[in-house]
Amino acid sequence: MNGSLGKLPSLNGLKAFEVSARHRSFRLAAEELGVTQGAVAQQVRGLEAELGVKLFERMPRTLVLTGEGRGYIADIRRAFEIIAEATGDLRPQPVRLTISTTPTFASKWLIPRLPDFTARHPDLDLHILATERISGFQVDGVDLAVRYGRPPFGPGLATELLFEQEIIAVCSPVLLRDRKPPKTSEELADYVLLHDAHNSWPEFIDRHFGRAAQASYKGISFSQTSHAIEAAIAGQGIVLANRDFVARDMAEGRLTQIIEGSLSGPSDFYLVWPRYRKSPALETVIGWISEEARRK
Repeated sequence: MNGSLGKLPSLNGLKAFEVSARHRSFRLAAEELGVTQGAVAQQVRGLEAELGVKLFERMPRTLVLTGEGRGYIADIRRAFEIIAEATGDLRPQPVRLTISTTPTFASKWLIPRLPDFTARHPDLDLHILATERISGFQVDGVDLAVRYGRPPFGPGLATELLFEQEIIAVCSPVLLRDRKPPKTSEELADYVLLHDAHNSWPEFIDRHFGRAAQASYKGISFSQTSHAIEAAIAGQGIVLANRDFVARDMAEGRLTQIIEGSLSGPSDFYLVWPRYRKSPALETVIGWISEEARRK
């Protein structure tokens, strides 16, 4: 054997045959291939002449495969699948990294910045695992985590401060159209307070309105901070949120800081990853997130 493949029929004719057989129509095949219907019909006729067999019965509204055509199309499709698979294997596959974050960090900080990342690093494929549960680096296949807390987070883990927790009170500008920002606890009681699971309002009120404040406050509670922020954007009340989470909404006019001053949180946001797990892709993602966090 000399390894010769022998004489192959026209590849254009084979492609026209496969697409026509799939659609049972020269017209639909032409639309898929981006050529004229006459060109497809001519390529199929040329293939039939080259093979010396009839592949289709031309009916008034459809094409019907002949016995030879049915047998031939099965092998041709397998051949095209093998070519497509071999071609795909040649192409470099994107490097996949899994980032574990809280739902609020994902929706209010990370996701709005992803278009910049994908434009700069099209070869990297990020998987965002957004959950309140602390995901494991081994069990859940996490490469990098954003954790709210204080280091150390565990043996063998590297950490980098992302940003500190600075809690501010914000609301929609719509809420202030007919009234002024609250200066006293009684004025604050005229507003709806939006709560999340952290419930920082009691401490915030004590800090900025005094411990003697005995006003009765009405409020709505949410299990996710991101939902409380969305409610504030919708004009439903005042929310306490990390400044970094609402910075974009404030810059674009959806939210405004209604009460001067802030509150430091009990913990801060850190990047956390296994010390032993080093790769250019991981270093790229860490560097990009750190750069975004410094860009206030």
